[in-house]
Formats: sequence, structure tokens, C-alpha cells
Amino acid sequence: MKTGEQHNPGDLEPRALVERVIRVDQAGEFGAVRIYEGQLAALRWTGRASGEAGRKIAEMARGEREHRATFDRILAQRRVRPTALSPLWSLAGFGLGVATALMGEKAAMACTVAVEETIEAHYAGQAAQLGEDEAELRATIEKFRADEIGHKDEALASGAEQAPGYEALTSVVKAGSRLAIWLSTRI
Repeated sequence: MKTGEQHNPGDLEPRALVERVIRVDQAGEFGAVRIYEGQLAALRWTGRASGEAGRKIAEMARGEREHRATFDRILAQRRVRPTALSPLWSLAGFGLGVATALMGEKAAMACTVAVEETIEAHYAGQAAQLGEDEAELRATIEKFRADEIGHKDEALASGAEQAPGYEALTSVVKAGSRLAIWLSTRI
């Protein structure tokens, strides 16, 4: 089946759907990179960058930078307009990273869990919308989804659920992530 082959009246046309997928995924990976950059900066400021959490966050950041580079390339190749909200996501992502790392290493990991759970569901929905004509893009999304699940699992194994106010913190981060996704598809 092709992308958008069975769309309903009012649904996006296939080209517009694919552009939204690429736009929001590039924005999301950009935001993820900025979150990790903020966390690493806060860990450096507090002298904890060389600890286990710092090493794990640095490794996850490397993965997100690879994801971002891939979507930057796809964005340019397909001539898709990036979101106009990138400056906001840069500040918000960095600020979220700094704030959660200053709350403690487990809070930084809780932030990762919240973001990655949201992105995991988002990527699954996108993969389901893409047809055989977009097999390469779907494969990229599915690979990155598996990477995000790995990041979430690593954060859980690092004690994310032991962060003070875990439920409240993850709820707020998930809500913010869902809002950022919604806005980035449209603006």
C-alpha cells in the first residue's frame, strides 16, 4: 500500500504527510540533542560530568546527534521546510536538560524516560502511516524508535523511577513533548 492511499476527506495528502513526518522528526531530534547538551552542561557545572550518569548521557547524546544528522540530510534532500520553532526548541530543550540535571542524576534519567516514551509512541504511529513507497523513511524511523527504546531502558536501569516526584516530572515532560510534536508538525 502507498502512503495516504486510504485517506479520508480532510486527511493530509501523501506529500504533506511525509513533509510533516520529516519536519517534526528533525525538530524532535534537534530538541533531544539540546536536552542532552543542557544535562551535560549542568553536570559539568556541578562537577559530575565524569560520573556514570554523565557517561551514559554523553553516549545517548551521541546517538541523538546521529539521528539529527540523518533528519537534517533528509530535510535537505527532500526540500522540506524545517519548523520555524527551532530557536524555541533550542532554548526549551537546553533549559529542560539543565533543570532536570540540577534536580539530580535520577531526575535527568526520568526526563529521558518521559521524552523517549513519547517519541517511541510517536515514531510507531508514523511508521504505521507510511506505505511501501516510503519504505526507506519508515525503516529509518523504526531503527530510531528502537534506539529510543534503548535510551529509555538505560534510563530506567539507571534509577529514573527513584527520582523525587517521578510521576509528576514525567507527566509534565510528556505533556510538553506532545505539545512540541503537535506544534512542530504545523509551524
